[in-house]
Amino acid sequence: MRRIFDERIEPRTETVSQTAVLELRGRKHVVRLLNISRSGAMVIFQSMPHIGEAVALHLSDRGRVCGQVCWVRDGRIGVNFETKS
Repeated sequence: MRRIFDERIEPRTETVSQTAVLELRGRKHVVRLLNISRSGAMVIFQSMPHIGEAVALHLSDRGRVCGQVCWVRDGRIGVNFETKS
């Protein structure tokens, strides 16, 4: 099902040629970033993690960022980054 409304709160930066390392279940995977914002990212990842599952992304400009899977679809996943209180 395609989105009718764009529910994003902030703009995303397209990063098609950038890679990152995704940590999931104690293993590290090289993934390709499709877009990123302050609060999340979309990455190409062929495995099927569970929605709500904890992950970490190692980003070249931010270091290790913890988050959770918010959606999974067609070899891509959305990650919401944890907010710092």
